[in-house]
Parts: sequence; structure tokens; C-alpha cells
Amino acid sequence: MSKKISLKAARLLVGLSQKDAANKFGVHYQTLASWEENPKKMKREYLELLPEVYFISEDSIFFGDENEFNRYYRKRTC
Repeated sequence: MSKKISLKAARLLVGLSQKDAANKFGVHYQTLASWEENPKKMKREYLELLPEVYFISEDSIFFGDENEFNRYYRKRTC
């Protein structure tokens, strides 16, 4: 199983603010903030834009809320 990163981490790795990334997805920045809290909220049409916007595949994103990601990450680093 490959390591996964959060949606927020993917955005930060390419150096985008929430507003800049939201513009690239064609959504309001608050929508993007909601996705970063829980990527399960993203619709398929936006998931398909991940490689274009963040240069990362959908398979590399952790699809769970922030608490789930923190638990996942702690397990992977122990």
C-alpha cells in the first residue's frame, strides 16, 4: 500500500493558496476548504482535475476527514 497525503498537503506541495486552487477547480474557496476537511465531498468531475491542478493522482489522496487522516498517518509512522 502506497503512502497517501491529505488534499491540503497536495495543494501546499504545489504552492497554491486555497483561493488560487479553488480558481483552478472552478469553485469557491470555501468549497475547497470543505473538501480539505473531508475529501469524500468532492464530486467525480473535480477528482478528475487533481492531476491537472496538483500534479498528483487520485490514488495518492487520503479520502477521509482530518481526524481519520491523523490516525492513518500515526499508524504509518510508528
